[in-house]
Amino acid sequence: MHIPHFPWPKNARRRPVAAAALLAATLGLTSCSAAASSTGTDDDSDLPVVLTTFTVLSDLATNVAGEHLQVESITKPGAEIHGYEPTPGDIKKASKADLIVDNGMNLEAWFEKFVDHLDVPHIVASEGVDVIDISEDEQAGLPNPHAWMSPDNAKLYVDNMAKAFGELAPEHAEDFLANAAEYKKEIQQVGDDLEADLSTLPKNERALVTCEGAFSYLARDAGLTEQYIWAVNAEQQARPSQIAAAIEFVKDQQVPAVFCESTVSDAPMQQIVEATDADFGGTLYVDSLSTADGPVPTYLDLLRHDSETISDALTGANS
Repeated sequence: MHIPHFPWPKNARRRPVAAAALLAATLGLTSCSAAASSTGTDDDSDLPVVLTTFTVLSDLATNVAGEHLQVESITKPGAEIHGYEPTPGDIKKASKADLIVDNGMNLEAWFEKFVDHLDVPHIVASEGVDVIDISEDEQAGLPNPHAWMSPDNAKLYVDNMAKAFGELAPEHAEDFLANAAEYKKEIQQVGDDLEADLSTLPKNERALVTCEGAFSYLARDAGLTEQYIWAVNAEQQARPSQIAAAIEFVKDQQVPAVFCESTVSDAPMQQIVEATDADFGGTLYVDSLSTADGPVPTYLDLLRHDSETISDALTGANS
Protein backbone atom coordinates (compact mmCIF):
# COMPACT_ATOMS: atom_id res chain seq x y z
CA MET A 1 0.00 0.00 0.00
CA HIS A 2 1.14 3.56 -0.55
CA ILE A 3 1.55 5.97 2.32
CA PRO A 4 2.74 9.48 1.45
CA HIS A 5 6.21 10.40 2.65
CA PHE A 6 6.35 13.55 4.75
CA PRO A 7 9.41 15.64 5.57
CA TRP A 8 9.67 15.58 9.34
CA PRO A 9 10.49 19.12 10.57
CA LYS A 10 13.54 19.22 12.83
CA ASN A 11 11.93 21.79 15.12
CA ALA A 12 8.46 20.28 15.13
CA ARG A 13 8.20 20.48 18.93
CA ARG A 14 8.88 24.24 19.00
CA ARG A 15 6.36 25.72 16.62
CA PRO A 16 5.11 29.15 17.65
CA VAL A 17 1.98 29.17 19.77
CA ALA A 18 1.13 32.62 18.41
CA ALA A 19 0.36 31.13 15.02
CA ALA A 20 -2.11 28.73 16.58
CA ALA A 21 -3.80 31.53 18.48
CA LEU A 22 -4.12 33.52 15.26
CA LEU A 23 -5.69 30.54 13.54
CA ALA A 24 -8.16 30.14 16.36
CA ALA A 25 -9.19 33.76 16.15
CA THR A 26 -9.47 33.61 12.39
CA LEU A 27 -11.66 30.55 12.45
CA GLY A 28 -13.80 31.95 15.24
CA LEU A 29 -13.74 28.70 17.15
CA THR A 30 -15.54 28.71 20.49
CA SER A 31 -14.26 26.96 23.56
CA CYS A 32 -15.83 23.65 24.42
CA SER A 33 -13.80 21.24 26.51
CA ALA A 34 -10.06 20.81 26.78
CA ALA A 35 -8.53 17.95 24.87
CA ALA A 36 -7.24 15.10 26.98
CA SER A 37 -4.12 13.02 26.63
CA SER A 38 -4.99 9.38 26.09
CA THR A 39 -1.70 8.22 27.55
CA GLY A 40 -1.41 10.40 30.60
CA THR A 41 2.18 11.24 29.66
CA ASP A 42 3.85 14.44 30.80
CA ASP A 43 3.52 17.38 28.42
CA ASP A 44 7.21 18.16 29.03
CA SER A 45 8.28 14.81 27.61
CA ASP A 46 10.99 14.93 24.98
CA LEU A 47 9.29 12.16 23.00
CA PRO A 48 7.85 13.06 19.58
CA VAL A 49 4.13 13.83 19.89
CA VAL A 50 1.53 12.01 17.79
CA LEU A 51 -1.87 13.68 17.96
CA THR A 52 -4.98 11.73 16.92
CA THR A 53 -8.46 13.09 16.38
CA PHE A 54 -10.31 10.66 18.66
CA THR A 55 -9.72 8.03 21.30
CA VAL A 56 -10.00 4.92 19.15
CA LEU A 57 -7.19 6.11 16.90
CA SER A 58 -5.20 7.12 19.96
CA ASP A 59 -5.33 3.63 21.42
CA LEU A 60 -4.40 2.02 18.11
CA ALA A 61 -1.46 4.42 17.84
CA THR A 62 -0.36 3.80 21.42
CA ASN A 63 -0.15 0.06 20.81
CA VAL A 64 2.05 0.62 17.76
CA ALA A 65 4.17 3.39 19.30
CA GLY A 66 5.00 1.60 22.52
CA GLU A 67 7.29 3.68 24.70
CA HIS A 68 8.88 5.59 21.85
CA LEU A 69 6.21 8.21 21.12
CA GLN A 70 3.81 10.34 23.15
CA VAL A 71 0.30 9.72 21.82
CA GLU A 72 -2.60 12.07 22.58
CA SER A 73 -6.23 12.43 21.49
CA ILE A 74 -8.02 15.70 20.77
CA THR A 75 -11.39 14.37 21.92
CA LYS A 76 -12.08 12.90 25.34
CA PRO A 77 -13.48 9.44 26.15
CA GLY A 78 -17.20 9.30 25.49
CA ALA A 79 -17.23 12.20 23.03
CA GLU A 80 -19.45 12.17 19.94
CA ILE A 81 -16.93 12.53 17.12
CA HIS A 82 -19.24 13.62 14.30
CA GLY A 83 -20.26 16.99 15.71
CA TYR A 84 -17.24 17.88 17.81
CA GLU A 85 -16.24 21.57 17.86
CA PRO A 86 -12.48 22.22 18.16
CA THR A 87 -11.21 24.70 20.71
CA PRO A 88 -8.31 27.18 20.53
CA GLY A 89 -6.52 24.77 22.85
CA ASP A 90 -6.94 22.01 20.28
CA ILE A 91 -5.27 24.17 17.64
CA LYS A 92 -2.44 24.99 20.01
CA LYS A 93 -1.97 21.30 20.72
CA ALA A 94 -2.05 20.45 17.01
CA SER A 95 0.48 23.15 16.14
CA LYS A 96 2.99 21.61 18.56
CA ALA A 97 2.57 18.01 17.43
CA ASP A 98 5.12 16.16 15.33
CA LEU A 99 2.49 14.10 13.49
CA ILE A 100 -1.29 14.24 13.26
CA VAL A 101 -3.32 11.10 12.57
CA ASP A 102 -6.94 11.36 11.46
CA ASN A 103 -9.43 8.82 10.21
CA GLY A 104 -10.42 10.64 7.03
CA MET A 105 -13.43 9.55 4.96
CA ASN A 106 -15.26 12.77 5.95
CA LEU A 107 -15.45 11.78 9.63
CA GLU A 108 -13.60 14.77 11.04
CA ALA A 109 -14.95 17.63 8.92
CA TRP A 110 -14.42 19.85 11.95
CA PHE A 111 -10.71 19.02 11.96
CA GLU A 112 -10.13 19.60 8.28
CA LYS A 113 -11.05 23.27 8.77
CA PHE A 114 -7.68 24.03 10.26
CA VAL A 115 -5.27 21.11 9.81
CA ASP A 116 -4.30 22.22 6.31
CA HIS A 117 -3.11 25.56 7.72
CA LEU A 118 -0.70 23.98 10.19
CA ASP A 119 2.93 23.19 9.44
CA VAL A 120 2.53 19.66 10.78
CA PRO A 121 2.75 16.40 8.81
CA HIS A 122 -0.36 14.25 8.98
CA ILE A 123 -1.54 10.90 7.72
CA VAL A 124 -4.96 9.40 7.08
CA ALA A 125 -5.20 6.15 9.03
CA SER A 126 -7.85 4.65 6.75
CA GLU A 127 -5.81 4.92 3.57
CA GLY A 128 -6.21 1.77 1.49
CA VAL A 129 -9.54 0.69 2.98
CA ASP A 130 -12.06 -0.96 0.66
CA VAL A 131 -14.70 1.72 1.12
CA ILE A 132 -18.42 1.11 1.67
CA ASP A 133 -20.54 4.07 0.64
CA ILE A 134 -23.42 5.48 2.66
CA SER A 135 -26.56 4.43 0.81
CA GLU A 136 -29.18 6.97 1.90
CA ASP A 137 -30.03 10.34 3.45
CA GLU A 138 -28.16 13.56 2.70
CA GLN A 139 -24.76 11.84 2.78
CA ALA A 140 -25.65 9.12 0.29
CA GLY A 141 -22.69 8.28 -1.93
CA LEU A 142 -20.08 9.46 0.57
CA PRO A 143 -17.77 6.95 2.27
CA ASN A 144 -19.01 5.37 5.46
CA PRO A 145 -16.22 6.51 7.78
CA HIS A 146 -16.47 3.81 10.48
CA ALA A 147 -13.89 1.56 8.87
CA TRP A 148 -12.08 0.83 12.16
CA MET A 149 -15.05 -1.30 13.25
CA SER A 150 -13.77 -4.02 10.92
CA PRO A 151 -10.93 -6.08 12.40
CA ASP A 152 -9.51 -6.45 8.88
CA ASN A 153 -9.51 -2.68 8.40
CA ALA A 154 -8.07 -2.07 11.86
CA LYS A 155 -5.04 -4.10 10.87
CA LEU A 156 -4.63 -1.81 7.87
CA TYR A 157 -4.79 1.22 10.18
CA VAL A 158 -2.05 -0.36 12.28
CA ASP A 159 0.16 -0.92 9.25
CA ASN A 160 -0.30 2.67 8.12
CA MET A 161 0.66 3.93 11.56
CA ALA A 162 3.71 1.68 11.82
CA LYS A 163 5.00 2.97 8.48
CA ALA A 164 4.45 6.62 9.41
CA PHE A 165 5.93 6.22 12.89
CA GLY A 166 9.00 4.62 11.35
CA GLU A 167 9.51 7.75 9.26
CA LEU A 168 8.97 9.96 12.30
CA ALA A 169 11.42 8.02 14.49
CA PRO A 170 13.55 5.85 12.18
CA GLU A 171 15.70 4.58 15.04
CA HIS A 172 12.64 2.73 16.37
CA ALA A 173 11.17 1.59 13.04
CA GLU A 174 11.75 -2.11 13.75
CA ASP A 175 10.05 -1.80 17.13
CA PHE A 176 6.99 -0.20 15.53
CA LEU A 177 6.74 -3.03 13.02
CA ALA A 178 7.11 -5.65 15.77
CA ASN A 179 4.48 -3.96 17.93
CA ALA A 180 2.14 -3.79 14.95
CA ALA A 181 2.58 -7.48 14.14
CA GLU A 182 1.73 -8.59 17.69
CA TYR A 183 -1.20 -6.19 17.96
CA LYS A 184 -2.69 -7.36 14.67
CA LYS A 185 -2.75 -10.93 15.99
CA GLU A 186 -4.92 -9.80 18.91
CA ILE A 187 -7.25 -7.88 16.59
CA GLN A 188 -7.57 -10.88 14.27
CA GLN A 189 -8.47 -13.15 17.17
CA VAL A 190 -11.48 -10.99 18.07
CA GLY A 191 -12.71 -11.12 14.49
CA ASP A 192 -12.22 -14.89 14.31
CA ASP A 193 -14.13 -15.38 17.57
CA LEU A 194 -17.09 -13.33 16.30
CA GLU A 195 -17.33 -15.28 13.06
CA ALA A 196 -17.14 -18.58 14.94
CA ASP A 197 -19.84 -17.54 17.40
CA LEU A 198 -22.20 -16.51 14.61
CA SER A 199 -21.56 -19.52 12.38
CA THR A 200 -24.57 -21.49 13.67
CA LEU A 201 -27.14 -18.73 13.12
CA PRO A 202 -29.85 -19.30 10.50
CA LYS A 203 -29.44 -17.07 7.47
CA ASN A 204 -32.47 -14.92 8.25
CA GLU A 205 -31.15 -14.21 11.75
CA ARG A 206 -27.73 -13.13 10.52
CA ALA A 207 -28.73 -9.48 10.74
CA LEU A 208 -27.34 -6.53 12.65
CA VAL A 209 -29.93 -3.84 13.40
CA THR A 210 -28.58 -0.67 15.01
CA CYS A 211 -29.49 2.98 15.50
CA GLU A 212 -26.72 4.33 13.26
CA GLY A 213 -25.26 2.70 10.15
CA ALA A 214 -21.87 2.51 11.81
CA PHE A 215 -21.37 -1.24 11.48
CA SER A 216 -21.23 -1.72 7.73
CA TYR A 217 -17.62 -2.89 7.81
CA LEU A 218 -18.07 -5.16 10.83
CA ALA A 219 -21.20 -6.64 9.26
CA ARG A 220 -19.31 -7.32 6.04
CA ASP A 221 -16.51 -9.09 7.94
CA ALA A 222 -18.95 -11.22 9.94
CA GLY A 223 -21.34 -12.03 7.11
CA LEU A 224 -24.25 -10.10 8.64
CA THR A 225 -26.97 -8.14 6.84
CA GLU A 226 -26.97 -4.57 8.11
CA GLN A 227 -30.08 -2.54 8.91
CA TYR A 228 -30.24 0.75 10.80
CA ILE A 229 -32.60 3.59 11.67
CA TRP A 230 -30.45 6.40 10.30
CA ALA A 231 -27.30 6.30 8.20
CA VAL A 232 -25.22 8.86 10.13
CA ASN A 233 -25.70 10.42 13.56
CA ALA A 234 -27.53 13.73 13.27
CA GLU A 235 -29.26 16.24 15.51
CA GLN A 236 -32.75 15.56 14.25
CA GLN A 237 -34.95 12.82 15.67
CA ALA A 238 -35.56 9.62 13.78
CA ARG A 239 -38.24 10.02 11.12
CA PRO A 240 -41.38 7.86 11.34
CA SER A 241 -40.52 6.36 7.97
CA GLN A 242 -37.13 5.25 9.28
CA ILE A 243 -38.69 3.61 12.32
CA ALA A 244 -41.29 1.89 10.13
CA ALA A 245 -38.63 0.55 7.74
CA ALA A 246 -36.63 -0.93 10.60
CA ILE A 247 -39.73 -2.51 12.12
CA GLU A 248 -40.63 -4.11 8.80
CA PHE A 249 -37.12 -5.51 8.39
CA VAL A 250 -37.04 -6.95 11.90
CA LYS A 251 -40.43 -8.62 11.44
CA ASP A 252 -39.68 -9.97 7.97
CA GLN A 253 -36.30 -11.41 8.98
CA GLN A 254 -37.42 -12.51 12.43
CA VAL A 255 -34.40 -10.74 13.88
CA PRO A 256 -33.98 -11.88 17.51
CA ALA A 257 -32.24 -8.77 18.88
CA VAL A 258 -31.48 -5.13 18.03
CA PHE A 259 -28.88 -2.68 19.32
CA CYS A 260 -28.00 0.98 19.75
CA GLU A 261 -24.78 2.96 20.17
CA SER A 262 -23.52 4.51 23.40
CA THR A 263 -23.36 8.10 22.12
CA VAL A 264 -27.06 8.40 21.14
CA SER A 265 -30.43 7.81 22.78
CA ASP A 266 -31.82 4.30 22.35
CA ALA A 267 -35.42 5.60 22.52
CA PRO A 268 -36.05 5.10 18.77
CA MET A 269 -34.76 1.52 18.99
CA GLN A 270 -36.99 0.84 21.98
CA GLN A 271 -39.97 1.70 19.73
CA ILE A 272 -38.85 -1.09 17.42
CA VAL A 273 -38.53 -3.50 20.34
CA GLU A 274 -42.09 -2.67 21.43
CA ALA A 275 -43.45 -3.20 17.90
CA THR A 276 -41.70 -6.53 17.24
CA ASP A 277 -40.64 -9.74 18.94
CA ALA A 278 -37.01 -8.61 19.04
CA ASP A 279 -35.17 -8.05 22.32
CA PHE A 280 -32.93 -5.08 22.98
CA GLY A 281 -29.56 -6.79 22.67
CA GLY A 282 -27.47 -4.13 24.36
CA THR A 283 -25.39 -1.01 23.91
CA LEU A 284 -22.59 -0.97 21.34
CA TYR A 285 -19.56 1.32 21.24
CA VAL A 286 -18.24 2.88 18.04
CA ASP A 287 -16.90 6.42 18.02
CA SER A 288 -15.28 6.62 21.41
CA LEU A 289 -13.61 4.60 24.11
CA SER A 290 -14.71 4.87 27.71
CA THR A 291 -12.66 6.12 30.64
CA ALA A 292 -10.19 3.70 32.19
CA ASP A 293 -12.77 2.39 34.66
CA GLY A 294 -15.49 2.03 32.00
CA PRO A 295 -16.51 -0.94 29.85
CA VAL A 296 -14.30 -0.21 26.80
CA PRO A 297 -11.11 1.60 27.82
CA THR A 298 -9.18 0.19 24.84
CA TYR A 299 -9.94 -0.57 21.20
CA LEU A 300 -9.62 -4.31 21.81
CA ASP A 301 -12.09 -3.97 24.68
CA LEU A 302 -14.47 -2.11 22.38
CA LEU A 303 -14.19 -4.72 19.66
CA ARG A 304 -14.60 -7.61 22.13
CA HIS A 305 -17.54 -5.93 23.88
CA ASP A 306 -19.39 -5.28 20.64
CA SER A 307 -18.63 -8.71 19.20
CA GLU A 308 -19.71 -10.55 22.35
CA THR A 309 -22.80 -8.37 22.80
CA ILE A 310 -23.87 -9.02 19.21
CA SER A 311 -23.15 -12.74 19.18
CA ASP A 312 -24.69 -13.39 22.64
CA ALA A 313 -27.91 -11.54 21.76
CA LEU A 314 -28.35 -13.04 18.29
CA THR A 315 -27.54 -16.60 19.33
CA GLY A 316 -29.61 -16.47 22.50
CA ALA A 317 -26.66 -16.90 24.83
CA ASN A 318 -28.13 -14.18 27.03
CA SER A 319 -31.35 -16.18 27.55
